[in-house]
Amino acid sequence: MNEKILIVDDDVNICELLRLYLSKEGYSPLIVNDGIAAVSAAAEPKPALILLDVMLPKLDGWQVCRKIRQTSDVPIIMLSAKGETFDKILGLELGADDYVVKPFEAKEVVARIKAVLRRSVAPQVDLPKEVNYENLTVNITNYELKVRGEHVYAPPKELELLFHLASNPNRVFTRDQLLDEVWGFDYYGDSRTVDVHIKRLREKLEGVSDKWELKTVWSVGYKFETR
Repeated sequence: MNEKILIVDDDVNICELLRLYLSKEGYSPLIVNDGIAAVSAAAEPKPALILLDVMLPKLDGWQVCRKIRQTSDVPIIMLSAKGETFDKILGLELGADDYVVKPFEAKEVVARIKAVLRRSVAPQVDLPKEVNYENLTVNITNYELKVRGEHVYAPPKELELLFHLASNPNRVFTRDQLLDEVWGFDYYGDSRTVDVHIKRLREKLEGVSDKWELKTVWSVGYKFETR
């Protein structure tokens, strides 16, 4: 395995606990203790995943996540003593892949790391590679989103969600179905994760075409509606 996991936390006890568990699982943990060091460590060489605490000196976890997402799609799991829904949603909106509330069991963190890394693996080769609609192209092979012919950045999970919906036009998916089919059955999040990703996609796709739409089906879920 030997995948590098970047641990960003200013609590040395938590860092050491995570280091021990991750090393035992065959990962190569790298520890930094402030936000500025985290941004640098996330750049080269790119880690397989980042465990990112929210409360950090120099730059907080929200700022670090925002900076990393400007240039990288590396999976990020936020760590925070704040368990309020607002904080979780903020983390997801900034591009985090998962959110763990302190205090946590190290075994749970390891399980979440494995789940996120599984979800980040490219789709099977026998799946369709690209969908095309007016002013929209979604390519799942090279993870490209083009709007009106121009490349638009989208994190992997946003792109996978859009590809899944657009590959099944006019089919209604519940939030739980999307969590199962896009995130994977072992995802630890909740249905608000889907809502956050749909919101971000709509911001990118607003007014692009009147022949298709990411549509909410009230009390049920979402569909990619074509006209």
